[in-house]
Amino acid sequence: MFPLADSRRFLWLLIPLLGCCLPCLADLKVLVRLEDGQVTEENLQADSDKDFITLEFRKTDGTFVTYLADFKQDVKIFRVLILGELERGQSQFQALCFVTRLQSNEIIPSESMAKLRQKNPHAVRQAEEMRGTDTLQMDVAVNFTKGVQLTPHIHNICAEAKEAIYTRQEDVRLWLERGIDGSMFEVLPQPSSLPPLHPCKLCHRDWKPCICSYHLSLEWIPCSLKYCKNRDSSGKTTSYRCGIRSCQKAFSFHFYVTQKQLCLWDEET
Repeated sequence: MFPLADSRRFLWLLIPLLGCCLPCLADLKVLVRLEDGQVTEENLQADSDKDFITLEFRKTDGTFVTYLADFKQDVKIFRVLILGELERGQSQFQALCFVTRLQSNEIIPSESMAKLRQKNPHAVRQAEEMRGTDTLQMDVAVNFTKGVQLTPHIHNICAEAKEAIYTRQEDVRLWLERGIDGSMFEVLPQPSSLPPLHPCKLCHRDWKPCICSYHLSLEWIPCSLKYCKNRDSSGKTTSYRCGIRSCQKAFSFHFYVTQKQLCLWDEET
């Protein structure tokens, strides 16, 4: 169904058989409960050398979600592969990429993630902390070819979404201050544009431009390290790492599309 994503996962299955000829990623599979109550498997991979983490899972409706945190560039990417409605003229699947800044307390470092293990792999995990929903106005398009300046992972993660890579103006301003080439960004029409743009769910024509919304929830993220205290032989108190704290975090993305046909899921929300 998703040829590029499936081929990447198949490659990682081959690596152990080849004696790990390529650099191996630390891999952790965790069972989590989705918003609709169904259970799915999260696959978390960490590369401490290149300093990044990926988290992947499949939603009940078949949507495949990838979250990547690039600690070297302080950038995170969300990619979603959404099954298309063939009877309404859509392709087999639709890909979206959302690129924004990585905050310091969102997820544990790649080195810590690489060491993470679980005692009971059959347990369904629930987050200890609910961090609510961030509403993100993704009002800028990112050029796929030049996007490697933001993070080298964009060419791998967003290859299926070359014409649908979005970011925010506030992120762009920060990147421009850091010397990133501004020609990779294009500000998109806003709801206040003339003629005014309406939410896609209120638009009655499939070929009319509108503001699309997509909701995404990460149900289980290792978001911080836990520290315990101990006393040494002299009575001095010391602290040491003794586990992780897990969080749930949701995101509501809003972005311009040239036609409602590219946002049919918004009718159901």
